[in-house]
Amino acid sequence: MDTSRWPELSAEHNRVSGAIVASAFAVHQALGPGLLESVYEQCLAFELETRGLAISRQVALPVVYRDRRIEAGFRLDLVVENLVVVEVKAAERLLPIHDAQLLTYLKLAGFQLGLLINFNVPAIRDGIKRLVSSN
Repeated sequence: MDTSRWPELSAEHNRVSGAIVASAFAVHQALGPGLLESVYEQCLAFELETRGLAISRQVALPVVYRDRRIEAGFRLDLVVENLVVVEVKAAERLLPIHDAQLLTYLKLAGFQLGLLINFNVPAIRDGIKRLVSSN
């Protein structure tokens, strides 16, 4: 796989994303699959805060089209340490549209790294995708 076109991520990006993954494992171990996205989002936010990470929930994301700001109702589920966007899902399976959604959010918000986390899986390792934008 050619990774030369991908941006270099900082050690801080990797530290924060590692903490997010560990937190997702903790939440999934405690709750398992089958709940609503909003429940997983709240629990993941709490877990991240208990680990000392700064988080913002449901961050408004406007679209700028031809120099006009459009409030389209998009929201980032979590922004962690102002570095990593987390999109929480509780879906039967992740689809390509979920990847596209997160990559678009990264582009619009100016972030490099996002984690797509689907809690509706038997093993959480199968529900985590790390996506990098070439902003």
